[in-house]
Amino acid sequence: MLGAVLRKLVRSASVLLLVSFATFALMYGNGTGIARSVLGVRATESDVRAEVVKLGLDKPLLVQYWDWLKGVVTGDLGESFFTGESVTSALSSRVPVTLALIVLTIVLTTAVSVLIGVAAAVRGGWIDRMVQFMSVSGAAVPPFIIAIGLVFAFAVSIRMFPATGYVSPDQSLRGWLESITLPVIALLIGSVANAAAQFRGAVLDTLSQDFVRTLRARGVPESRVVFRHVLRNAAGPGLTTLSLQTLGLIGGAVIIEAVFALPGLGDLSNTSAQKGDVPLVMGCVLVTILVVLVVNLLGDLVTAAVNPKARK
Repeated sequence: MLGAVLRKLVRSASVLLLVSFATFALMYGNGTGIARSVLGVRATESDVRAEVVKLGLDKPLLVQYWDWLKGVVTGDLGESFFTGESVTSALSSRVPVTLALIVLTIVLTTAVSVLIGVAAAVRGGWIDRMVQFMSVSGAAVPPFIIAIGLVFAFAVSIRMFPATGYVSPDQSLRGWLESITLPVIALLIGSVANAAAQFRGAVLDTLSQDFVRTLRARGVPESRVVFRHVLRNAAGPGLTTLSLQTLGLIGGAVIIEAVFALPGLGDLSNTSAQKGDVPLVMGCVLVTILVVLVVNLLGDLVTAAVNPKARK
């Protein structure tokens, strides 16, 4: 088990290096354009050249990337080219908003998907038809369409929730819940549609196994067969789907944050990329990769914990 965790950590570190370097390489070579954006259109050529040197954008690609990597190791992510604000400070105010969206969506997706997926596989009937309909419609309808529909239904028509804006939990827990509810539901619908279908299929496959028929023949209660034996063996595919959905949830969060005007990581990464603010872009990429890798690692660990066959 420990060896498997170490191998996953090594692979995660490799992915982090590859993705961060690829992002750095894509932004490399536009030092003049970035410097001109920082100084404004009235800047002279000499001012632009001086700003390029000041920002360190005149250095070779590998040197710039190595300087950034050393900063990451020491906890220094640099400062914004445009505002001079510390990247760590900028991320500290934005990351909690996006993490709240993603974590709440994943937790609720897991609970709801397991319940209705198992019910669809065991009971069948209208629940099974509903899950199959959700798997098709949830994948077909984009999250921003769902978000706009929720705004019109619950914010404009009946005014149950605010249409836009974000309230920190430090200011008001109730206000935070009200501001985060519709965005989470918008992400949750598509996420549950996919995950519930995966759990349904995995449970159906497991129910057809010989050991299930043996347990039933021995008179083991059906609830114990399903929740202690079937669900444990079927958990792998469903949890794998949930971990793979993390990247999709981050991408969806960018759109959802724009619809509901949430000051999250998506808004920061979008504006930073448009301006060419390399330190902020790299900070956003770093956080995004870490979230994906941590969720995938936790998914593998949970799968190994509930199903010993998955331990390698």
